[in-house]
Formats: sequence, structure tokens, C-alpha cells
Amino acid sequence: MITQRLSRLRHVMVESDIAALLIASPVNRRYLSGFTGSSGMLLITNSNQYLLTDFRYMTQAPLQAPNFTVVEHGANPIENVKELLEQERVEELSFEQEHVTYSVFHSWSKQLSSIQWKPQSDIVEKLRRIKDDGEIAIMEQAAQLADRTFDHILQLIKPGIRESDLALEMEVYMRSHGATSSSFDTIVASGARSALPHGVASEKKLEHGDFVTFDFGAYFQGYCSDLTRTVVVGEATEKHIEIYNIVLEAQLHTLEHIKPGMTGKQADALARDIISSYGYGEQFGHSTGHSLGMEIHEAPRLSMYSDTILTPGMTVTVEPGIYLPGFGGVRIEDDIVITESGIKILTSSPKQLITLG
Repeated sequence: MITQRLSRLRHVMVESDIAALLIASPVNRRYLSGFTGSSGMLLITNSNQYLLTDFRYMTQAPLQAPNFTVVEHGANPIENVKELLEQERVEELSFEQEHVTYSVFHSWSKQLSSIQWKPQSDIVEKLRRIKDDGEIAIMEQAAQLADRTFDHILQLIKPGIRESDLALEMEVYMRSHGATSSSFDTIVASGARSALPHGVASEKKLEHGDFVTFDFGAYFQGYCSDLTRTVVVGEATEKHIEIYNIVLEAQLHTLEHIKPGMTGKQADALARDIISSYGYGEQFGHSTGHSLGMEIHEAPRLSMYSDTILTPGMTVTVEPGIYLPGFGGVRIEDDIVITESGIKILTSSPKQLITLG
């Protein structure tokens, strides 16, 4: 897989007239090399690839990145980069402008004043949009772990329990069943707080009549899952049922009709048009979904502003919602893979309205 990724990257480098590329992003470094250490850079030329890291990783790095020449850098890594560029007879060096601060760039360019620096944008991120079979297999396991976590937490929901206690239990469950961590700060938002799309768990206690929204994911073997379900504590009112069923209809409609060749804008409209038709368009203020993979938010987005064409191998969320201040909100989310003929849904937690407690 690493060899294929490097081949794809070099194809882009040739097309973009890039003689050498310096990778500073830890996520992109892991994607291209397999190296999981906390420190290091990649230098990739048309014929060679180098992993520069410090003495702490000189045993780990060759094992995780066998496709790379591992270089132990000194106190100033850019000096080692300079030596490698001279060895490669490279006079232009491209770098990831989103991942290098101005102060770092100023220091680098001062030390390598003879090199022409060329900023690049999203070179590796664009490659990461299309997941290979190995990545999808890991993401499916991450999604299944999220499903099992939701099934587990359903047994603990009752009036009087704090949102933060539920979130902690979910984090413990995910980590004790193979996750490195959660994909992001776990959201447990109940009652009026469920109208907060990103209502991270608080000390609030669940009460009868609360919507409770759970938005969480497992970070597993370097990849994220992202699952959202909303339940009701006690008996659901007509308002609970109305709002829930609208969001469910929008989500199911999107899953049924989303397909390769669509733009992110067209996919977003699948959900947004249904919610708007019921008069709740103003209460659905975020995009219908986003890509995910090694990071929880990647490109492209299922957004009214996205013209990116959905392509087989892209992994995205489908997560419409309605949020009513003072009452509560509903969001339902699944992870999917765009395929040649449609989609594959990775998450499988039940979506009928669940009442508990």
C-alpha cells in the first residue's frame, strides 16, 4: 500500500513540476511512510524517499517505514535536509504551506537561502480522499466498534445519570475494546442542550422527556469512525416524534440516493430539501456530511458550497439534523464508502426512535 501511495504522489509531483517535497504534517507522514512516531519529517524526491527523525525512533522507524531511508537528524533537522538536497542535486523544495508556520518557514528559508522554496496546498490530502482497500477495512472495524459502544451505552441510560458519566463510560469501552482513543471529544447532549450540534458532555443529569444525542467515534489503528444517534428518555411526545421522523426521512433518503458522480452540493440537497419542505430548513445549519479517515474532518464535504465530485473510495458521513433552541435537537449519522455503483454503509446501529428509562 505504501508503495502505491508513493507512486501516486510521484505522479502528482511530475505533473506539478515538483523536484522534492518536504512533509511536515504528522498525519501525512504516517500515511506515506507508516511511521507513527511523534517526531520526524519526510523528504521525497523523484527517485528517493527519506524519513528524518531523532535518536528515540532509530529502532522503530526502520521497522515501520521499510520503504524509506531513515536518517537520524541532529539538533537542527534542516541541516540534514540541506545535505540530502545537495546529495540529490535539488535546487527547488516544495513544502506543505498549511502545516508550516510562518516563523518556521522564515527560519528554514534563511538557513537554506540557496534553495527556491515552493509552497504547495493539499498535495497529500487530495491523495488521502480516495481510500484503498486496507484503509476501508480498518475504517469498517472502527465503525463496528462505535456500533458496539452505542449498544453498550443504551443499557446505562436512565434519568439522573450525568452526560459526563455516559461519555466517560463510552470512552472506556472504546479503549478497552481496541481503540487508541476516541475520534474526538465525545458529545452527549440532553434536553435543551441537544439543540447544540457540538454539545460536548456536561455535568447535566438526564431527565424524563429529554432528547439525548450521542455523537462519538473510535480512533482505531490510525483511522476514525463517527456515529450519531438520538434517543428519548421516558415517553416521546408528538414533537419528539415529529422532529425525529423528519430527520430520519432525510437521512434515509440521502443514503438511498447518494451516488458517485454527484457533487457535494447535490448530495447535501438530498437531505436539506426534505428538511426544508417541512419548514425546518433554518434549523439545519450545518452541512449534511464530511469526509473522514485518518482525521475526523477531511475533504470533501457534503455541503451546499462543495463542487467536489464524489468518487469511489471516498468515505463520508451522512448526518442531517434539526435543532430547536429551548426544546432540543436530533441528528442521525452514518459512515459510508462511495462505491462504483452506489455506497456501502459502514455503521449499523438501529435508527428507529428509541425510548429509555
